[in-house]
Amino acid sequence: MATQGQVITCKAAVAYEPNKPLVIEDVQVAPPQAGEVRIKILFTALCHTDAYTWSGKDPEGLFPCILGHEAAGIVESVGEGVTEVQPGDHVIPCYQAECRECKFCKSGKTNLCGKVRTATGAGVMMNDRQSRFSINGKPIYHFMGTSTFSQYTVVHDVSVAKIDPQAPLDKVCLLGCGVATGLGAVWNTAKVEPGAIVAIFGLGTVGLAVAEGAKTAGASRIIGVDIDSKKFDVAKNFGVTEFVNPKDYDKPIQQVLVDLTDGGVDYSFECIGNVSVMRAALECCHKGWGTSVIIGVAASGQEISTRPFQLVTGRVWKGTAFGGFKSRSQVPWLVDKYMKKEIKIDEYITHNLAFGEINNAFDLMHEGGCLRCVLKMHE
Repeated sequence: MATQGQVITCKAAVAYEPNKPLVIEDVQVAPPQAGEVRIKILFTALCHTDAYTWSGKDPEGLFPCILGHEAAGIVESVGEGVTEVQPGDHVIPCYQAECRECKFCKSGKTNLCGKVRTATGAGVMMNDRQSRFSINGKPIYHFMGTSTFSQYTVVHDVSVAKIDPQAPLDKVCLLGCGVATGLGAVWNTAKVEPGAIVAIFGLGTVGLAVAEGAKTAGASRIIGVDIDSKKFDVAKNFGVTEFVNPKDYDKPIQQVLVDLTDGGVDYSFECIGNVSVMRAALECCHKGWGTSVIIGVAASGQEISTRPFQLVTGRVWKGTAFGGFKSRSQVPWLVDKYMKKEIKIDEYITHNLAFGEINNAFDLMHEGGCLRCVLKMHE
């Protein structure tokens, strides 16, 4: 392509400081260095993690930065030594890298990868500890190693999943975070089995994906817990069989669930990021074997608590990142499942807007009627 090796000037939404509207700017995107890939982002969705960092509550949040981590696009150019993708490939950038050679990747015990984490956590690229984004020479930080709120972005090659070119990018972009995370929490982390009773705290995109995963796994009861009763009608379409609103009860929600399920649920999932809800999610689990999975990201400095007796008597508390999926290996598999109509994606998309309307999109997300809003990056 004519742009290979050149700096590209394009539009990006820049977060200059916490809680201030994102500003659409002309940014300069440097060419990829060794081990890097420059992607033309075609569609990006909004996720609560973007809002979390933008709010200033993220200990790793850096400003000014370009947020965004749930997207899909086409490879524009690759740096030296990149062999797994080439210009023209359809890809999903993955904040959870997979190098296949670090201690984590080789362990067989986790989907976490250590290769580029020190750089992505600091908002820069591994090669030279610099950013590939700038505005008139002033660097703008990367975010989660993806920065998809830009028409072009540069990512590490270990963070790029090559997918079926037939897959609609305006849909499969959701597999870059939320939907994959919810499905994987059930299938990989909890390993829910047929007949199990499941409780899901928080019925946003991730919670609904947990419900869908639990239904596929054959769960007998899927109890949705949310303080917004309007969410139940939608949740039923994803597999939720019962709905509990904590506001309808005087007693603690964990006691309500224990009473409803003859001693507690087999698996619970916290999809909010609230430490008091995390406690309730653990304590509603059945004695002897109940497992609670933390998916939601709590604000910096928050701590979880419970009585040790809860664990001594056989409950298990665990967490998951990206649903335990190995990104480069398994995101293409999820795309294939979608193409075979084995998993939902379209149903999570409630809004489609132009990139320039990104601030409105965040407002929609906070209003509760929006699951996923997908932005079209190029007119």
